[in-house]
Amino acid sequence: MNDSNQQPQPKGAPLPLSSEADTSYINDGDHFEMTIKFTPEKHSQSWLFRQDTTFEDILMALGHQWPDYDFLKSKAIVEKRQQSSSSSTKTKPLLKTPDDDSLPMQLYAGNSLRFMAPRKSALESLHAAQADIAKREAALQAQRRMAYKPQGRPSRGGGIHTINGPVSDSSSSSGGGDTRFTFQTIRPLPHLPNPSRSQAFLQRLAADPGIRAAMRAHQFTVGLLTEMDPGQYTAANHEGVTRILGLNRNKGEVIELRLRTDAYDGYRDYKTIRKTLCHELAHNVHGDHDRQFWDLCHQIEKEVERADYTKSGRVVGGEEYAPGPVSHEPDEEDAVYDHGGWTGGTYVLGASDAVPSSSSAESAGLTRRDILAKAVEERLKRLSKGPDQGSGRGEG
Repeated sequence: MNDSNQQPQPKGAPLPLSSEADTSYINDGDHFEMTIKFTPEKHSQSWLFRQDTTFEDILMALGHQWPDYDFLKSKAIVEKRQQSSSSSTKTKPLLKTPDDDSLPMQLYAGNSLRFMAPRKSALESLHAAQADIAKREAALQAQRRMAYKPQGRPSRGGGIHTINGPVSDSSSSSGGGDTRFTFQTIRPLPHLPNPSRSQAFLQRLAADPGIRAAMRAHQFTVGLLTEMDPGQYTAANHEGVTRILGLNRNKGEVIELRLRTDAYDGYRDYKTIRKTLCHELAHNVHGDHDRQFWDLCHQIEKEVERADYTKSGRVVGGEEYAPGPVSHEPDEEDAVYDHGGWTGGTYVLGASDAVPSSSSAESAGLTRRDILAKAVEERLKRLSKGPDQGSGRGEG
């Protein structure tokens, strides 16, 4: 800014020595000189100040000199420090408002002050940006509160089946709808081929009208829906190959589904996997494969079938999606859903601690293979007792 175009300051106010303002009233004994530097305006000049001038007085004078800057938020660095011979007070190297507003500037006579102040337009832009961020954060928090309302305390009367078990029906009447009774996270195994196809398969299951209707009806919530690595849940012995089709950990914390073929070159039948999902959802309530479990499992299967409008040939949104080559395993008669609801431990995506692969089974001895054989034997016993006791052939 050109100093010759500055607005006149009040008489007696601090002013640059080169200013054309009236200086006839100045008595050298009543004033002291100090250099003011302000880099944004390329200003470096000696100023005259009254003996009683404070730091706040200088800020007001500079604000009058350069009104586009906010000197109420400024700082001043003391350069060429030299202590006044008339005072033993130790001066500060940095001055700022409001801490130093009342500081007498006569202590800094002969020194230079380099000022830093933000432009008012920059501050206005910053405040507008901060307000916009705060508004977006508030909207995001509101969405989170709607999606994750606090669960009620367990109720002996049943009601909502969630990760933590049944809660009172009164907590469901507060809203939330589908945002509560669904899969909160859907994630494939990233180390397996084409994880995007598995993601699409899992999303199709989560959006299946039958699954959604059943989850709303029973008010199920599942923390994570993911796939299982076929190699980690397949065991082979002299009697054949046994495959685990699904797992439910900690009553809905994680549900794993066997989507892929053993060779990783295709995907299993959609409705077979959906039936496995019905089985695993029943484990949100019952861990053991007892009468209560099978009653609930078959009820969920029937509800899913009733709500499946695609079986009539009508598909919303165009063609029905098939995520890849669909293949049945050659020996699905040796497939089992699971060994009941899995409880305890910490889940790591892609890790297996339930059923070994064929290679790890050999190194672990016969113990786990015996466990798998026993599971198949128990399944055959259930089938021999009638259709209500079993889980179907080769269906996950």
